Formats: sequence, structure tokens, C-alpha cells
Amino acid sequence: MTAISAGIAAVFLLLFVVSRRQDARRFRNGVFLLMAVGFGAVALSVAVVAAFPPLVFVFVLAAVLVPVLVLALAVFAIANGVTMLRSEGRSLGNLLSLLAGLALIGVPFLAVVLVEAGRRSSLPVAQDVTLGLGFVIVFVAVYAALTFGAFTLWSLVYARPRVREQTDALIVLGSGLIRGEVPPLLRSRLDRALAIYRSTPEGVRRPVLVPSGGQGSDEPRPEGEAMAEYLIAQGADPADVLPETESRSTRENLVLSGRVLADAGRTGSTLVVTNNYHVLRAALLARDTGSSADVVGSPTAAYYVPSAFLREWVAVMVEHKWLNVLLIAPFVVLLASLIVYSRL
Repeated sequence: MTAISAGIAAVFLLLFVVSRRQDARRFRNGVFLLMAVGFGAVALSVAVVAAFPPLVFVFVLAAVLVPVLVLALAVFAIANGVTMLRSEGRSLGNLLSLLAGLALIGVPFLAVVLVEAGRRSSLPVAQDVTLGLGFVIVFVAVYAALTFGAFTLWSLVYARPRVREQTDALIVLGSGLIRGEVPPLLRSRLDRALAIYRSTPEGVRRPVLVPSGGQGSDEPRPEGEAMAEYLIAQGADPADVLPETESRSTRENLVLSGRVLADAGRTGSTLVVTNNYHVLRAALLARDTGSSADVVGSPTAAYYVPSAFLREWVAVMVEHKWLNVLLIAPFVVLLASLIVYSRL
């Protein structure tokens, strides 16, 4: 068991290293890393128990405590969701943490109810349907948990502080203004870009700053305009600030900012600045648009992080919905085939 788990972990680690070197801006990097860590942990646990048999009770206790930990996580998510609603207002994005907490409690309960209903039913068809639904729900929940784990893990690793030398341009992604002014969340992005801008060595051409963001329906002016104003007020040379004020999404931020840079003749290395929770999705979109830009993150208020990561993960899952359907469909087809075969 130890050798098999260690071998699988080594394979996934190798896949991760190769994929990471090819392009760090890939979701699959997180999947490979998560699988390597998971199988590595299994191999280490089995080896430790083999060397010190009494420690098996520690792992048994840990397994018993899993439901308690899940419940604690659900309570935390629900509490965080309430905090988000109070601090940020009512919206679907701000509800995600609350909904995730309810799902952590409701999904296992629903699966148990369906399986038990199927077991007690005297109708073969009802048994098949309820049992099948129960297993599908469990599989989809596990799939969601694994993809969210991979997304979060690689987001945290990818977002670690790093800056290319002699960056030629800094694109700062916009977010909502409050009464036409830069709020703390957006300010953290701008301050991160300013720190990189100011760190340019003496004698090296400073990067241009491209604050990017259009005007939302609830905003009195474009985000890029307010961001540019803030950058200049904080000491950036007005000649180095090239605002982009037409974009309405992260994809448009990247595409239209690229055009601004092309018009300015800045074709060197580009760094995109956003909040840490948004780094991986921005990197995926940069890669998808054909940009070679890397992405760095800025700090985010602690209470905002859980819902923000959930929102970004949901967005990535929706953007790749057909791939997710193709990955889940074989299991559903296999389960249905097994049920039909068992009745023949």
C-alpha cells in the first residue's frame, strides 16, 4: 500500500512539475499538486503506522472526527456568510459562503435519506432511482470538493509574492467604486502596483501603469479614471499612467489593456495586479486571451476571502461547464449501466 501510494504521488508530482514549467497559469497544476499531496499523505500515514502500530489509534480518531470537522466547517461558512451579508450587502456572490455551509450539512443528509429510502422501498424501480440519485449526489459533492481544493491550493501557491525583473507594464484590474471613489479592496491592488512601480532600480525605465475598468450601471464614472487619479495622487508620474476605461469584465480588462499597451509601444513583460483570491482566474483568462502576462495578488480582508474564493471557483467551473459535464457524465452512465445490468 505504501509503495503504491508513493508511486502514484510521484507520478502526479512529476506531472505537476512538467505542467508547471510549461505554464503556471493552468488549473490542472492545482489538480496534479493536490493529488500528489493527497497520495503522499496516504503513503506517509501507512508507513508511520507500519513503523509504530500504536499510532493507528490516532488515525482512527482522526477518521471519527471527520464529521465533526465538516460540521465545524459548515458552521464557520454559515457565520462567514452572515458576516458577508451584513458587511457587503445582499447579492448572490455574498451568499455563496452561507450556501456552502448549508450544503455541507444538507448534501450528506440528503444522500443518506435517498439511500435509506431506496433500501426500504419494496419497488425495484424506486430502489434503483433513489440509490442512484444518492450515489450521484455523493460523487458530484466529492468532485466539487476536490476541484475547489485544487483551485484554492494552486491559487495560494501561484499568488505567492513574486515579481519579474524589469517589468515593462503593470495592469491593475478594476473593481467596484463606492460613490465614485476607490474603496479599500481596490486600493490594495493599486498600492501593490505602486510598490512594484517604486521598486524599479535606478537607471531602468519604469513600467507604465494601466488602471483598467469601465463604468458600471451604479457608478458615476469609470473605474479606470478613479484608479488613475489615485495613482497620480500617490506619486506616480502622470506620463506613466495610461487608464483603460471601457472594459466591463476581467477578460475585457486584459484585452483592452493590451491594446492600450500596444498603442503606447510597451510590448515587454507585463504584470497583472489583482487581489489574491482573484489571481488564478485572472491568470487563466490571461492565458485564454493569448497574453503572456503573469499575475500577482494583493491582500484582502480576512472575512471576504472565503466567499471570494468560492465565487472565483464557481466562475471557473461555469466557464468550463462542458468539460465538467464530460468528466461527470461517464460516472453517471456507468452507474446507470450497473443498475440496469443488475436487473437483467
